[in-house]
Amino acid sequence: MSRIRARFWDPAGVKHAIPTYPWRLAPAHLLTRRQLTAAGLRPGGQGVQAQIMWASRRHGAPGVRVAYLYDVRFALPKRTATPAQLVALDKANAARRTCPVCGRDAGYVLPRHLGTCLDCADAGEVAA
Repeated sequence: MSRIRARFWDPAGVKHAIPTYPWRLAPAHLLTRRQLTAAGLRPGGQGVQAQIMWASRRHGAPGVRVAYLYDVRFALPKRTATPAQLVALDKANAARRTCPVCGRDAGYVLPRHLGTCLDCADAGEVAA
């Protein structure tokens, strides 16, 4: 194991307070929140079980990066929205797409800084 990876090897949690693993060396039953979501799961109230740490070479954000891990054995299935919640979401999204000036569905979410669809915003600039 390289010196850089050895710096983050702490499966007992002595140095970092929780079990810590280098990039790609965590046990298979520990997943990030995104990996749980991709598998149709959610943490289900469990706390962070471990973490992955790695040295970042990203421009503007050098240093150490962290990803928190959850145990898949304690994860629960993702909740599904009820039909009433889906109807409410459809109404809310339709309101975000409807232009208050011309009253038509623009087919995209209206930019908040304009407050209207792009056609009405262009027409307003020409008239002004």
